[in-house]
Order: sequence, then C-alpha cells, then structure tokens
Amino acid sequence: MTRSTTDEAAAPPLPSPKERRRLREAKSLSEEQVAEAVGVTRATVRSWETGRTSPRGRKRALYAKLIAPDPEPVPATRPKTVRRKERPERPAPAAEPVSVAPAPTPAAVAPAAVAPTSAREPVPTGSPTPEPAPTRSPVPASASAPPVPASAPPPPEAEPAVPRLSPDEAFDALYAHSAPGLVRQTYLLTGRRSLARESVERAFQLAWHRWPEVAVDRDPAGWVRAAAYEYAMSPWHRLRRVHRHPDAPPSEPARRALFEALLDLPPAYRRTLLLYDGVGLDLPETAAETEASTPAAAGRLEVARAAVAERLPELAAAASPAEQSELLQDRLGGLARAEHVPAPSPARTVRTGSEDKARLWTRAAIAFVALLIGATALTLHTAPTHYEQPVSPPERVGGVPPRGGPQKLTPQDLKLQKALKEQLAHGPERLVPRIP
Repeated sequence: MTRSTTDEAAAPPLPSPKERRRLREAKSLSEEQVAEAVGVTRATVRSWETGRTSPRGRKRALYAKLIAPDPEPVPATRPKTVRRKERPERPAPAAEPVSVAPAPTPAAVAPAAVAPTSAREPVPTGSPTPEPAPTRSPVPASASAPPVPASAPPPPEAEPAVPRLSPDEAFDALYAHSAPGLVRQTYLLTGRRSLARESVERAFQLAWHRWPEVAVDRDPAGWVRAAAYEYAMSPWHRLRRVHRHPDAPPSEPARRALFEALLDLPPAYRRTLLLYDGVGLDLPETAAETEASTPAAAGRLEVARAAVAERLPELAAAASPAEQSELLQDRLGGLARAEHVPAPSPARTVRTGSEDKARLWTRAAIAFVALLIGATALTLHTAPTHYEQPVSPPERVGGVPPRGGPQKLTPQDLKLQKALKEQLAHGPERLVPRIP
C-alpha cells in the first residue's frame, strides 16, 4: 500500500486531455506512433486524449516524456550588467462585450455572431484594477550602513498584489461571461429554446460540482460548452413530449432556410459546423471537442457546408472557403441574435441547485445502502440453518385411497354406529353385532 501511494505521488504530472492532443499534434505524431512507442493500442491513446482514462506507472512516464514540449533554447552568453527597463503603465482591463447576451433593443446587440467562449478570450473577473504600490521617500543612510555604489542597479520594484477570487466569485464571473452566449449557441444546435437553457444550466451545475477540476482547466468555458452540447444532443430528449419537436422557425425566408438546413444536418456535422464557423475554433480544437480525428472533422465540415450551400445560394457563390466561413459566421450570428432566447437563471440559483442535487443524490445513496444492509441482515436472521425436505403430496397406490383424515360416513356406517350405541353386547357375541 505504501509503495503504490509513493508511486502515484512520484508520477509525472500530465496536462489536460485537450492539451495532450495539442502537444501530440504539435510534434507531428499520430496516434499509432504514440501507441507503438508507449506499448498500448490506438484506442487507449484516444481515451487518454479524451479524458476517459489516464496512463499509470511506466506508461505514464513514457507518455509524459513523449508529449513533453521542447525546452526553449538558453542563450550561450549572459550580459554582465542588466539594466532595468522602464515598465510601461498597465492599462486597466476593459470589460469584454458579450455579443450574444439578450438586449432590450436591436440597436444594442453586439456585432459578433456567437461569442467565442474558448480560452483565447480573457474571462472578466469583475475585480478593480490593482493600484501600484506607493513610492517610499528616501531614507538617509546611517553611519553603520555601507555606502551604496553609484553603478549598482536600483532594487526592483515589488509587483502589486492582485486580489484572489473566491470559488463563488470565479464561478459567477465565468457564468456571467459565458452563459448568455452558450444559450444562443445551444439554440442553434437544437432548435429548442427551453432545451438550450436547460442544457446550459445543467452544464454549469456539473461544472460547480467539479469546480476543483474545472478551475484549473486550460479552457473552463470550453469545458462547460462541451458539457452543454453533450446534454443538448442526447437522444433521450426525443422521449420527452416538451422537446420532441423543434420550435417554430423564423419568419424571414433567409433565416428560415438556414434554420431548417442546420436541423437537417446530422448532430455531429451540425456541431462541427457550429464550433468552427460559429464559435470560431480552429480545426484541431474542433476535432478534440467532437472526439474525432482532424481529417474526420475536416470532412464533416465540408459536407455540412455543402448541405447548407444548397439552401443558401449566396454561400454557394463564395469564392473561397474563407469567404464561406465569414459568411456563415455572419448568418449564424444574425440568426442567434434575431431569435428571442430565454435568459439563464442567476448564478447563485445554479450553484444552489447543484449543491441541492448533490445533497439529494448523497442522501439517496445512503438510504439505498442502509436498505440493502437491512434486507441482508433480515435475510440472514430468518433464513433456515439446514435443509428440510418438503413433504410430497399424497398419491394413490394400488387403488388404496390416500390417508388424508376421517372420511365421510356412509348411510351403512351410520346405521352400524347407531346399533352399536343402542345395544349392549355381553360375552363373545359382542364382536358380531346384530344389524336389523
């Protein structure tokens, strides 16, 4: 036990599943090459990159060494004197406009189509800009202190302390930045407004339940987006009467054609098109989020664009794939902004719902275990300690009636019984009663 614990503690750390795939593709390694080098199958490598499993022991060390980034070259010579450069003033971070948030008027809607929620966008924290440390007045040197040479560089200034956010504040900031855009994206994915809102809230509840894992992820918004898409695309929603049919399409002909073209695509192709042309992810990130290879994701994207181009003549008239992508992003953004999508619940409500659900499942598991223990104890207490052979039912043997209790007296038997009670027999004649 001590040895296994020590081995796990000494195991090299691994990046997140998406980062593993990015590092492998950055080194131009295929899944077959990694599997052959580590000594596993290709399916095992894919499960490592999707987060289903993680390598252990010697395979973990080989895999970590194989995908480790190349070290940056260190300069051969170091300058003898390092002069401190003047630091440029750090401008205060401006608030990121959320382009997909519902606005009261059409003029207030942001121009972007679907707000990208990838790690390339900084998530606003909502904290004030830290003020620089106050400049101290020069202190006269005492007689005991050694004189400071004029050529010595001044001591570096201390960095201002940035206030750290609590888990609740960090979750609320992520929710406020990503939830409105995710609702509109999920609406384009499913065509159902209520299902889009439900999927985003369920994804954030799961994120709060696994917040220690999500908080250190390379792309927290992408983690939530993948969870929302997976829940929204579940085939079990077809059994629910509320989500059995999509909502009414838009009334404008161009948006109606795009809406129907999206819903006619298979779910995997629709998701690939939305991530690449709507959200703005690159092809490797799109392939990683859809759990497909990069060539497969490229093929799905081409087929999806061709199917949508049959409904939109202006898309078919585009000269290059880049123009098609820009045109699709503009059309998807217009469709997402034009439709009225319900606003998600407050962040506090989502956090409370996640905690209540976790508490409910914990109590249900405890009750089930207690019931199982009680049933087992009752069975052990009432179960027989030895085997008892059951009594077989009576059967006729050679015409003899079964012995099952006193039989009903016949009229002759009753007459004999009455005679025996009325007459007293004396002597040997009592054995042969006279029957009248």
